[in-house]
Amino acid sequence: MKYEKLDDRIIIFDKKQFNPKHILECGQIFCYRLNNDVYEVFPQNNFCKIVEKPDCYEILTKQVSYFENFFDLKTDYDLIKKSLSSFKILEEPLKFGYGIRILKQNLFETLISFIISANNNIKRIKLILNNLRSFFKNENGGEFFPTYDQFLSKDIEFYKKIGCGYRAGYIYKVLRQISPSLLENWSTLETSQLRNKLISLAGVGPKVADCILLFGYGKKDVFPVDTWIYQMYNQFYSKLENREQIRKNLVLEFGTLSGYAQQYLFYFQRSGEKTQ
Repeated sequence: MKYEKLDDRIIIFDKKQFNPKHILECGQIFCYRLNNDVYEVFPQNNFCKIVEKPDCYEILTKQVSYFENFFDLKTDYDLIKKSLSSFKILEEPLKFGYGIRILKQNLFETLISFIISANNNIKRIKLILNNLRSFFKNENGGEFFPTYDQFLSKDIEFYKKIGCGYRAGYIYKVLRQISPSLLENWSTLETSQLRNKLISLAGVGPKVADCILLFGYGKKDVFPVDTWIYQMYNQFYSKLENREQIRKNLVLEFGTLSGYAQQYLFYFQRSGEKTQ
């Protein structure tokens, strides 16, 4: 993909491989907002604005190298989409979500965010996470995702007060099961072993584990199955209630491209667009 790095921005010239709406609204991230047609993205203690110009997108930021990696700009999505185009089920989703890119997110933030996401809607997930950020301020007065130690210093009641509900107990417990360094150490494990490790944690079921594997660990041989993927499978494949079997079937079909396929199919299915 053609792009240029400057001191205060990244200029994306290839709009077919980068679309902020597709990237940020395909279910993989919650730390963003749309402000007067400008997307603001704030993972961890970082910040950027994405501005559309007639012939490019500009990522405005002081943390150019961070966001080059975060948006995975060095990966050629034309090659990925070419490989996926051999699957007929993806014909329309690839056209619809042409600008999707899977982000490289922080493991700890991904773990906490997707525990909060369980049985929740995106509006409420973002509200809870924004409540967290609002409570903790950095030295410049900006909002940022709390550190592990800051999370650890709070009791269950704090997490209830910011809106976590029953998930407050899960967060309190999982903080005592893991650490950021432990999560990093697990990255050397094979996907199946790592999945079992994650499912053993408080508040992490199969779907949440697969989301953490895909969006945190960058494992592409996983296929998170939520309500939208469940509906898609029953509509276009066969009637099947067992979501674990649906997951296995889809990973068997798409292999190491599973994570990419999931994002295009999820985004398309949730949009309500009709396929032929």
